[in-house]
Amino acid sequence: MSAHVLETADDQLAFALAGNATFTLVSLKTEVRYTYRVRQCEDKPTLYFVAVMTGADNETSYQYLGTVIKTDVPQLSTYRYGVKSKIGEHAPSAGAFYWWWKHKGHAQIQVWHEGRCGRCNRKLTVPESIANGIGPECMKYLGV
Repeated sequence: MSAHVLETADDQLAFALAGNATFTLVSLKTEVRYTYRVRQCEDKPTLYFVAVMTGADNETSYQYLGTVIKTDVPQLSTYRYGVKSKIGEHAPSAGAFYWWWKHKGHAQIQVWHEGRCGRCNRKLTVPESIANGIGPECMKYLGV
């Protein structure tokens, strides 16, 4: 399976807040990378839980990191480190997510997705969907 780069800050944000997103942040300067999962809360649609992959199993080895509160203007949505996180606030993986959240679209970091829709997790086959990480039906639902 090959990774696909989300090029623009808008595509990165739309993918991250689609509801069921898994993506990898890659520093072009240091080549360090971390994989994150951002899931929408079922009973509070403006609340998202951020987790970071901490083990070898890329399906289940995630630890809670913090939350995102989505606003009517997605670009103004806020990320907060979770005080109940077992990952330290100053851990490199926590710092990387925080930095990316503040600088989405920055040329020093790439955002990779694995060719699955950020909302429904289905395999993407339409070229435009592969480029932005959201399938055509989910795009309509999300209003992106």
